[in-house]
Amino acid sequence: MRGELSRRDVRQDDVVVYYEEKTERILHRYGPGPRVHFHVGLVDGIPPPGATEPVLRRRIHASQEALLAEVARAAGRFPDGGDVLDVGCGLGGGSLYWASEHGAHVTAVTNVASHVELVRTFAEIEGVGARVKALHCDALAVPGRACFDAVVALESSSYLPRAEWFRRVRALLRPGGVALVADCFLGRPELAGPFDRYWRTRIGTLHEYLSTAQAAGLELESRDDLSSRAVGFWSLTLELMAHERHVAPGQRCLVRGESSREHLRLQQALMDGGLEYGLLVLRREA
Repeated sequence: MRGELSRRDVRQDDVVVYYEEKTERILHRYGPGPRVHFHVGLVDGIPPPGATEPVLRRRIHASQEALLAEVARAAGRFPDGGDVLDVGCGLGGGSLYWASEHGAHVTAVTNVASHVELVRTFAEIEGVGARVKALHCDALAVPGRACFDAVVALESSSYLPRAEWFRRVRALLRPGGVALVADCFLGRPELAGPFDRYWRTRIGTLHEYLSTAQAAGLELESRDDLSSRAVGFWSLTLELMAHERHVAPGQRCLVRGESSREHLRLQQALMDGGLEYGLLVLRREA
């Protein structure tokens, strides 16, 4: 057991360093805020090429907020005014969204210490500082019991040991509470290695997610395959990355060839079934 925990700790340390180093790029691409999202967006149809950089940034932000609206819709009745845990909150965009659009009291959890102050600052700018609590904490060590109406994990569950994390989620949810998980699920085994290496994750299959969630006491209420709507997001992102390559002489280019290749690989996999971008609604029964 100690060896397993050590390997997990080393991996999490790698993830922290990865996101520490990416903070500037996240703010550059998805900022300036206050609602800065670092997750997939939903686009209905492939957008035409040729948009300017400012237009692309606005479209990307709108698509990311469309995902949040879809998550709320899938919940059936999102707990407006309730207590929400945002797991792997990034720079807090989702937390601010739940607080602003749904009046939620949000605990925004991140394992990157430097992001805590950014989340707090953005929450104050958004006017929801009193409803967003930023917490530097491992997702497996969030304190409390039966204290949340909803747990939201947008592309953060792939970084976590699912069986252990789902058990913790059930313990944190109030009876009848809901876990909302949006992430990539593995369709073809040969894609796992490249995906995990580039994104620093542990991608899982849909079967693995559902079986471990059920074993933890979380019942599947609904599942939506959003892959076709996520494809357009990567078209927008790839076009924005092309703009970013053509920075003025002397500036550091924020995008490298590997990044473009991996984004294109992910988009192709979403189109041919190698990956699924899915949304799971998991309910803790009373």
